[in-house]
Amino acid sequence: MVPENYSRITEFLLLGFSEEQELQPLIFGLFLSMYLITMFGNLLIILAVSSDSHLHKPMYFFLCNLSFVDICFTSTTIPKMLVNIQTQTQVITYGACITQMYFFMLFAVLDDFLLTMMAYDRFVAICHPLHYMIIMNPRLCGLLLLVSWITSALYSLLQSLMLLRLSFCTVLKIPHFFCEINEMIKLTCSDTFLNNLVMYFAIGLLAALPLTGILYSYFKIVSCIRGMSSAQGKYKAFSTCVSHLCVVSLFYCTILGVYLISVSTHSTHSSAIASVMYTVVTPMLNPFIYSLRNKDIKGALKRFCGMAAIKGTTVLGLKNSQ
Repeated sequence: MVPENYSRITEFLLLGFSEEQELQPLIFGLFLSMYLITMFGNLLIILAVSSDSHLHKPMYFFLCNLSFVDICFTSTTIPKMLVNIQTQTQVITYGACITQMYFFMLFAVLDDFLLTMMAYDRFVAICHPLHYMIIMNPRLCGLLLLVSWITSALYSLLQSLMLLRLSFCTVLKIPHFFCEINEMIKLTCSDTFLNNLVMYFAIGLLAALPLTGILYSYFKIVSCIRGMSSAQGKYKAFSTCVSHLCVVSLFYCTILGVYLISVSTHSTHSSAIASVMYTVVTPMLNPFIYSLRNKDIKGALKRFCGMAAIKGTTVLGLKNSQ
């Protein structure tokens, strides 16, 4: 098979989950529902935090950014898949595919960094409560967020540029519902040793460092909680970490599950289905985990919904009076 240079490539085919036409309406309805729930839940968190002055704290600053990133993360893949199902086409242009891959990696790495920053925030709040507002000042929070964005953007740019140097074969079918970098590399006719080396080294580094930071933070938190004399104090300190622990566990367990499935089965179809867990399900569940387990968020949501209802009633009353 004669290699074809990437400059001649104009499009790829996203095979999705199934090519059976009978299943397409079901898949469309399921993913549209999950996407709308994700958008609604995360937007509600952002609006509730922004409108409530009691939540203008570092912890909720990072939560607000996590919700924003989750919206962007799902928006890089799901809308294109829904459009393809609706128009009954599998085509994605070469430029759109590279762009989708870039933003997918950008927001995935940002998710990881934000969870690490939230773990550090809990560590400072529990282990150094008297110096919490001094340490977690707005300048530090902004700087941490800026460094995370820059690092994520550089990593995504590196991976995209590494892929651009490759030549693709004539078979351009991606057995996934989005342009996943591993599947794209498998379609190339070029030597991919350097790409795989850079990709696994960078992924290992960007996964290991945040995970180490999270584990270290919680090791120190557990040590501090064990040293507390009051049972009520222990419960209160631990309860502030439950939501974050659930989200971290969901994030890393789903990624580990996808990796183990792809290694054990060698089935791209199974890997695509499993990847739904961290690309769609996790961002969808995050707002519910925080709103159900966090009293401050629940209170803010009630106040926000109450304000919205009052405004709606006022506007309707004014229209009727006119």
